[in-house]
Amino acid sequence: MIYLIGGTSRSGKTMIAQKMSAQKKISYLSLDWIVMGFTNGIPAYGIHDKLFPKEIAERSWSFLEAMFESMLWSDVNYIIEGEAILPELIVELVKKYPSRLKICFVGYTDVSVAEKVEDIKKFSTGKSDWMINQSDKYITDHVKNMISHSHEIRESCEKHKVKYIDTSTNFIDAIEDTAAYLSK
Repeated sequence: MIYLIGGTSRSGKTMIAQKMSAQKKISYLSLDWIVMGFTNGIPAYGIHDKLFPKEIAERSWSFLEAMFESMLWSDVNYIIEGEAILPELIVELVKKYPSRLKICFVGYTDVSVAEKVEDIKKFSTGKSDWMINQSDKYITDHVKNMISHSHEIRESCEKHKVKYIDTSTNFIDAIEDTAAYLSK
C-alpha cells in the first residue's frame, strides 16, 4: 500500500507521515527532499523550492507519476508526503490502483493568519525547520499564500472526490484524524 499525504506547507503532512511511519513500521519519503534534489542538483530542470506549490507539482508530475507507478508495480509499502501532489493530478492513479493507493490532502482554510503564524512557531521542529530563521513578515506572507492554496486544494478535492481534512482548528486532532483515515 502506498499512502499519499498531499497539501499545503505547514499543514501537518510531515507530522502525519512520521506518526504513520511509527505506527505501521514502514518508511516515509518527503517530496521536499526530491524538490531540493532538483533545486540543488539539477537546476536546469526548472523545478526548485522558490516556485509556488502548484508549479512544483505540475512541473514534477511526470517524474512523480512514473515513480509512483514503479512503486505500485513493485508492491512496496510506503508513506509519501509533500506539496508536489495535487488532487487533479493524482486522481487517475487512485482510480487505476484503488486498493493499493490511499490518499488524503490537508490544508488550512479557516484560520486567521496571526493564529497560523503562532502555530508555526509552536509546532516548529527546531533547527531542522526551514522557517525557524524567517522573519515574521516572511512567515505571514507564506501563510497568506498557503491559505489561498488550501482553498484551491479543498475545491479540487471536492471536485475529484478525494478526501480533504482541514487542520485550521484542533491541529493535533486533525493530524490524528488524518492518520486514522489513511490507516483504515
